[in-house]
Amino acid sequence: MAANMYRVGDYVFFENSSSNPYLIRRIEELNKTASGNVEAKVVCFYRRRDISQSLIQLADKHAKDLDEEKESPSEPELSEKQKHQLRHRELFLSRQYESLPATHIRGKCSVALLNETEAVLSYLEKEDTFFYSLVYDPTQKTLLADKGEIRVGPRFQADVPEMLQEGEPDDRDQSKLEMKIWDPECPLTNKQIDQFLVIARYVFDAFKILHILALSCLPWKSLTSIIEYYYMWKTTDRYVQQKRLKAAEAESKLKQVYIPTYNKPNPNQISVSNGKMATVNGAAGTGSFHTAGGGRACESCFAAQSAQWYSWGPPNMQCRLCVSCWMYWKKYGGLKMPSRAEGEEEKTPPSPAPNEMRSRGHGARQSSHMVPIRNSGSPKSSMKTKQAFLLQATRLTKLARHMCRDLIRLRRAARRPFVPINCGAIKAECKSSLNS
Repeated sequence: MAANMYRVGDYVFFENSSSNPYLIRRIEELNKTASGNVEAKVVCFYRRRDISQSLIQLADKHAKDLDEEKESPSEPELSEKQKHQLRHRELFLSRQYESLPATHIRGKCSVALLNETEAVLSYLEKEDTFFYSLVYDPTQKTLLADKGEIRVGPRFQADVPEMLQEGEPDDRDQSKLEMKIWDPECPLTNKQIDQFLVIARYVFDAFKILHILALSCLPWKSLTSIIEYYYMWKTTDRYVQQKRLKAAEAESKLKQVYIPTYNKPNPNQISVSNGKMATVNGAAGTGSFHTAGGGRACESCFAAQSAQWYSWGPPNMQCRLCVSCWMYWKKYGGLKMPSRAEGEEEKTPPSPAPNEMRSRGHGARQSSHMVPIRNSGSPKSSMKTKQAFLLQATRLTKLARHMCRDLIRLRRAARRPFVPINCGAIKAECKSSLNS
């Protein structure tokens, strides 16, 4: 129950395609629409596969500079597999917001600002954990360091002096120290302190704001008249209407939403020999495994048997993934082990499943390389060729442009495109000039 309850501030996986990796987003608002559905206003996070190669090189340079600036001893050397999987955990924060249906949420994850004092391997040891250190601007195509840098170390924190012994004098200059705002030996009782806290909680800085309002906005009004007008305004219809609008707006904004576990079969599942779709916990049984057809093993872990197989990548390559590698692909946007097909996969999104292609029968069909395919079977194809045309002026028209400049006045006609030109008068003038 708690795992399926999503609140504002949670980092979640969103599914926008059955074959593409999940989107990683942070929930900012949960709004209830007029139709009763719940939409989530989210902050976008981007993976390395979502940005250009030049920006990836810039991010790698930034990570190298951070590693050189570390004062702590260097971490143990990472293996090629660990480096490969660590790239899948790196995200890039953005200031971009979007609204997505809450029903597309596929689980929770954790995203944190890169901690310079923590070992990088700690992110690989935790499931569904990601980190970021740079901010990506999708409109300007730039990467910038996040201002929320964690500043830890003697350069940023003061050295705490040792505790003075009994009777040892304090040689510090008291005038340079901070002002004391609390004395543990104060004469106030606990009851008086609690009463002060209650009053401060209710009043807070109301009178301070009132004085600022009187000085900056209404200096010709007294405080009495301002307070009197405020309480009189609260009785008007305008305040009641505003109060109702605020209540309705607050009612549409939810604090949490329950999304049941998504258990529908994925269109990318490959059917087994008997024609039925095998699932991990379905009719095939928990311990049931199917051998990869055609002698092809998992593209990631090279396993020959799996409870279920999923098609992956361009159809012409006929790649497939096992269950665990498919979930890794969906969550982390890559394969567990480096593959020759992954380079193409990161550049080009996977082709849609056959079911999705059928559902888009009236739309533009695309190949695995995102090249439009013309529908040659139907004359009413959506990809129609536009008829080219050429406007060629006659010799008489070309002569008229030079001989009747005063009558045509091209500059004036260009500024008034909807006023027709008297072609008959121009033709008559041109003929009379030629005859003479």
